[in-house]
Amino acid sequence: MRTPKVLMTGLTLALAGLAGLAGCGTAVDPSWVAAAPAASSAPATTRPTPAHSHSAAPSHPAASASSSPSSSPSSDADGADVPVSVDPEPTKTKEQHHGGPANSLMKTGQAGVALTFDDGPDPVQTPKMLDLLKKTHVKATFCLVGQNVAAHPDLVRRIAAEGHTLCNHTWRHSLTLGKKNASVIRADLQRTNDAIRDAVPGAEIRYMRAPGGNFTPEFVAQARELGMTSIYWQVDPRDWDHPSGESGDAHQAKVIHGVKQHVSKGAIVLSHDYAQPGTISAYETLIPWLKQRYTLIALP
Repeated sequence: MRTPKVLMTGLTLALAGLAGLAGCGTAVDPSWVAAAPAASSAPATTRPTPAHSHSAAPSHPAASASSSPSSSPSSDADGADVPVSVDPEPTKTKEQHHGGPANSLMKTGQAGVALTFDDGPDPVQTPKMLDLLKKTHVKATFCLVGQNVAAHPDLVRRIAAEGHTLCNHTWRHSLTLGKKNASVIRADLQRTNDAIRDAVPGAEIRYMRAPGGNFTPEFVAQARELGMTSIYWQVDPRDWDHPSGESGDAHQAKVIHGVKQHVSKGAIVLSHDYAQPGTISAYETLIPWLKQRYTLIALP
């Protein structure tokens, strides 16, 4: 009979084999991310701002089938280029588009594809991404880290003024926030919302994305109580992943291929505008390709 340690090792390896496209973080233990079908065995760490780093996150099988403070701070220490029809999908219930960790949203619920950009605003890269989106007449969703919002409120104002959707990506991108108690989670989310609304009074913040996709039922519940839908993703081209020796051209090609290979009608696509210049370059190629095949939307 194998020991529990051996069993756990086997489970970790099996889960790693199931993982498709990954995300911007790591769940330490797949058991604490409800409904997450797979997770990396790498340890989770809090990513400081502004020095960001990424590792693999829980990934859903669907991803392989087709990123001013308030007075209540958180206490967390821590493919083929084949044209695709854009005819409307048959009517579906909202629940059919959930299925990410803790039943977070994986698809838009319509034919449109949503581009989402995490971890900003970045004073260098976010303006470049906004310039590209404006030039190509595309609206997107920006998942904002509270500390960066407080540091660059002018960019948040520009994001909102240009018609993009605002999403709460927590105060400092702690990968383990979902394991905290309800009051800590709520304070972190509220602090981030307050910072966004300090920059854009009356801003509508309808969405929350957990760092690394590390949702828990309590995380999702607290976001819901604050009026936010929790969004995961269906496509992650791994723009955050920079293996040693990977050239800039190779990185861009990876991002382009990842989106083309996995995107489908209704997909939510994860990318990053923070410290990822290669992402902007990749989307200079991707946006025209996507617009020929899909309607690109900001999450409503």
